[in-house]
Amino acid sequence: MSLPSPAIHPDHFQRTLRRADMPVQAYSASGGPGDLTDWHDHPTAQLFHVIRGSLAVDIAEGTFFVPPERAVWLPGGIRHRTRYLTETEVRYMYFGAAMQVSLPEDPRVMQVTPLLRELILAFMAHPRRDRLEGPQARLADVILDQLKLLPASPLQLPMPADPRLKRLCADLAQAPQSPPRLEQAAQACGWSVRSFERRMQAETGLTYRAWCRQMKLFRALELLSAGQPVSDVSHALGYEGPSAFIASFRKAFGVTPGRYFGSP
Repeated sequence: MSLPSPAIHPDHFQRTLRRADMPVQAYSASGGPGDLTDWHDHPTAQLFHVIRGSLAVDIAEGTFFVPPERAVWLPGGIRHRTRYLTETEVRYMYFGAAMQVSLPEDPRVMQVTPLLRELILAFMAHPRRDRLEGPQARLADVILDQLKLLPASPLQLPMPADPRLKRLCADLAQAPQSPPRLEQAAQACGWSVRSFERRMQAETGLTYRAWCRQMKLFRALELLSAGQPVSDVSHALGYEGPSAFIASFRKAFGVTPGRYFGSP
């Protein structure tokens, strides 16, 4: 028989200044569709753990999509903004400089294990303090150990820095169902096909076709997390049918959309 999860202490529903000298801080919040933060950064590293709903975190290099039971890890000092895509409940953790040794140095999406989920809850059952002592300090140490072990998930859509490529990719993201052919995309940027492919690969790590596939899947995650049926998502993104979409989704994420979002 599983034990009930501990209740979150009221301290963690109050916003607080994220100070680099604080070891670990936590905050529980929620947002609704369309809520958007301004661009900002923190002196601390940050973990966005989505409990319910979904959000997107934009950084200069691209966008991370965060469905339920995933988290975005952002090292300190990275400028970002958060977009709430649905009614979303989030638990944030902030890690001061002294706690970041051996933690990932690059932003990434992580799969949150049941163990890490319960550890975060147990940590947040304690009041917020400037110093960590006793059980709360031990919980923080185990949370840090877990973060070092979690694999990254393929939930980033990288954006190029070149203005012409960036404009093209932004336009594609607005109309993912019918991306232009490779030759048309190269022409729109004023390059040969070879130069275009070389630039795209250098700036995003993906070929043009692979970036378009990733962009479609990224949009699919947004639509599915908002509750749209697979058939509607498949049609909206220009797939030949639901089966083709499900096959593409399974190839990218290893499971069907239903399994991904926790359906039986």
